[in-house]
Amino acid sequence: MKIIGLCGGSGSGKGAVCAVFNTLGIPSVDADSVYHNITSHTGPCLDEIALEFGAECVKQGALDRAYLRDIVFTPPDVEKKTARLNSITHKYVIARILEILKGYRDEGRKYAIIDAPLLFESGINSLCDYTVAVVADVELRIERIMRRDGIDRVLAERRIAAQKSDSELILLSDFVIENNGDMSELAFRVKEIFEKINV
Repeated sequence: MKIIGLCGGSGSGKGAVCAVFNTLGIPSVDADSVYHNITSHTGPCLDEIALEFGAECVKQGALDRAYLRDIVFTPPDVEKKTARLNSITHKYVIARILEILKGYRDEGRKYAIIDAPLLFESGINSLCDYTVAVVADVELRIERIMRRDGIDRVLAERRIAAQKSDSELILLSDFVIENNGDMSELAFRVKEIFEKINV
């Protein structure tokens, strides 16, 4: 089974790209969803987060995401706090992703996608045969984040600033998808890349 790693900053539209790949019969693993799942109940990941950032991060046995987001993305030391959080969570997320991929492999799937915003930072790219960066104009990304997550512009900008830039992701990836248009344009770009991979 060939693994396609999908990366891109918050608001770039990785979910929409996955949806197009899904129409081609290619399943995906969403690293963010995996993270949300393993922090929605008590366990070693949640225990480590609470130890590092304070017991107040946990409410009723689940991660208080808004509280943790305010801690991590509020200056000073945003980069340092982000790196510490990632060092805690990545190992748990990767372990679960490997379990899901095994299931796809057992089903006889030819391809699978790992949708991971921190594809390279987490080392997940080492599992991939191909990597695809999804990029979009910053203003468009800010609008998408604010609408999707119900946060203000300042928090959206901080989130983007804490991630790799589009130019960095482009240099690291095998393929690039610009997602500034509508769904039909996006579908065309995804299918174009898949034709190059599926040879």
